[in-house]
Amino acid sequence: MIKLLYYLKKYRVAAIAALVMMLIELTVELAQPYLISKIIDNGIQQGDLSVVWLWGGVLVGSAVVAFAAGIASSFFASHASLGFGYDLREKLYDKVQAFSYAVFNRFATSSLITRLTGDVTQVQDTVFMSLRFMTRVPLVVIGSMIMAVVVNPKLGLLLVVMVPVLLVFVIWMIKKAALLFRNVQRRLDAVNGVIQENLTGIRLIRVFVRMGHEIERFAGYSGKLMKGTISALRLTETTMPFMLLMMNGCIIAVLWFGRRDITTGSATVGEVVAVINYLLRTIGAMSALSWILVTFSRASASAQRLNEVFDTEEISDSGQSMDTDRSVKTGKGNPVIQGAVDFQGVGFSYPGSEITVLEDITFSAKRGERIAIMGATGSGKSSLVQLIPRLYTEDQGEVRIDGNDAERLDIATLRGAIGYVPQEVVLFTGSVRDNIAWGREDATLEEIKEAARRAQIHETIEKLPNGYDTQLGQRGVNLSGGQKQRLSIARALIRRPSILILDDSTSALDVATEARLLGALEELSCTTFIITQKISSTTSADLILLLDDGRLIGQGKHEDLMDSSELYRRIYESQYGEGTPHVQSIH
Repeated sequence: MIKLLYYLKKYRVAAIAALVMMLIELTVELAQPYLISKIIDNGIQQGDLSVVWLWGGVLVGSAVVAFAAGIASSFFASHASLGFGYDLREKLYDKVQAFSYAVFNRFATSSLITRLTGDVTQVQDTVFMSLRFMTRVPLVVIGSMIMAVVVNPKLGLLLVVMVPVLLVFVIWMIKKAALLFRNVQRRLDAVNGVIQENLTGIRLIRVFVRMGHEIERFAGYSGKLMKGTISALRLTETTMPFMLLMMNGCIIAVLWFGRRDITTGSATVGEVVAVINYLLRTIGAMSALSWILVTFSRASASAQRLNEVFDTEEISDSGQSMDTDRSVKTGKGNPVIQGAVDFQGVGFSYPGSEITVLEDITFSAKRGERIAIMGATGSGKSSLVQLIPRLYTEDQGEVRIDGNDAERLDIATLRGAIGYVPQEVVLFTGSVRDNIAWGREDATLEEIKEAARRAQIHETIEKLPNGYDTQLGQRGVNLSGGQKQRLSIARALIRRPSILILDDSTSALDVATEARLLGALEELSCTTFIITQKISSTTSADLILLLDDGRLIGQGKHEDLMDSSELYRRIYESQYGEGTPHVQSIH
């Protein structure tokens, strides 16, 4: 929690103002029981109304001052805490955005969402309560003890003895509760994960009539969250009864000894009333500790989860710490990316896994060539193309772009020269025009339309209710699979890429549409990598890479592989009605 307070530094003036106003409010409130004792002893007991009016006026005036100071304290505390939360969430989001793909996969998406929302809000609220209430509680307790001793040392000593006992109990309780609330937050991550999966796959769930199963699954995770929360709250809620027992016992003791002291003349009625008043204020402050206990315990758990993200080791997108002296800059005055790609003995395994995904991959793609990549599911096709934009880094060998080691290239410049269409289509909230222009923000409407024409989606867009200004539903729900794929391709083409990667992104297109798309791509000068299962997409390729279980078992043009590769021939025959009907049956 302390590490995160760095982000409060920007709002230190407002935070200090909140504390000052709170101290003024507190000082006035601590003085009020003393004033009441003067009114009782010097005014009411003596029958002197002038004293009653004098100190009564002071009491009313002090209440007005305390009220105004309290309002001001809340205002400044709100300003500081909301600004702190805004900056913390922004920095956390920047940190997540800067993660390499390998580091990003260490955290579940649902967990990151919870940390960016619920955990930041929890810490933000705790900062507000710290400025407004948490700091106030110990000061009320300490101030009440001091004032009680000042008013009557003997009776005040009872309060001084009891408070440390309660504090030891509360500190022990906070430590125990923090552990329980960390477990609650982990279970909340699990619940959010189930919700995310269900909302994403709602169509599939309904088609397979699995609503009942998913409801039961959600109920299971939600039940664990409920049980964990109950366990944590059960522990924290025992704080209040214990403190009330101790405090009420102390009040009884003060009344008992106070009566005796009044009889002997060693105490006045006003002093007993003042000490009781300070005891009641201490009860109020200590009672708030049960609420503060829950809040602080949750905040402690949330702060730890936020620090896990902030403390994650910085890894550059190339998999190594960024060495600016070694980076090949391709900005102004330097050569731009042309698009030649070479793999030399490349081997790759995903971080944290011992399974080899790619092994000894070697091929060369010249600028402007079309490279088709084929292979069974799990053969390493997507993993191969993800090494080009440095989403991952190879374990062995070298990936070279235009003859340069890709690890030495400026990562922003490299990716700026790549148009990437992932296997899973991702569309964003907004219009059709916004989604295409997302690839290049400064694109004109005519450039957007030209990219759509090349992607074979322009005519479809024109038929939409508002054309390019048509708003897309969540994740493009109002478009078909083929339309979403072509829209994603248009988004990649608008970048005018030197390297275009199509990761199985024509699977939903019919043969005629795919043929027109490939024909339009021939007009571009970019190097194109196409992951496909269709022979129709490979016949015109300059180079076909045939992968099997992470190994490159064949490469060449269509005619070459028809002569040299039995696997390729079987794939061809299966798709044109001869030989085995399914590629999978080959293995």
